[in-house]
Parts: sequence; structure tokens; C-alpha cells
Amino acid sequence: MMFLLALLEAAGIAKLGAGIGAGIAAVGAGIGIGRIGGSAMEAIARQPESTSDIRSNMIIIAALVEGVAFFAVIVCLLCLFL
Repeated sequence: MMFLLALLEAAGIAKLGAGIGAGIAAVGAGIGIGRIGGSAMEAIARQPESTSDIRSNMIIIAALVEGVAFFAVIVCLLCLFL
């Protein structure tokens, strides 16, 4: 009986950890994309002639940040259900 309670408690803590991990990944991605956008706007304001280069680099980097965030959320979900 005590072993069963310990397993149930560990499962609850694992679910809590997975939820916190997914939340941290989402917040980190939001902060990263916000900084990317802000820096790109500053760069475009300083050099308007290179807008297309800055925009394309910004989109690529934002996609990489989102990819890492999605990967982290999937890992948290796998920890939750497996």
C-alpha cells in the first residue's frame, strides 16, 4: 500500500514538472522572439536600405527559436504520458 502511494505521488510530481517545463519553454520562446523583433526593428531603423536582409534573417532565427520551444513542449508531454 505504501509503495502504491509513493508511485501515485511521484506521478503527480511528474505531471507538475511537465507542466512547469512546458510553461517555461513557452515563456522563453516568447521572450526570445520579442527580443529578435525588437532588435530587428532597431536595425531597420538604423539602416533602412537593408530591410529585406534583416527581415529574412529575423524570420529564420524566429523559426529556429519556435522549433526549440516546440521540441521542449513535446519532451514535456512525452514525460507526462510515458
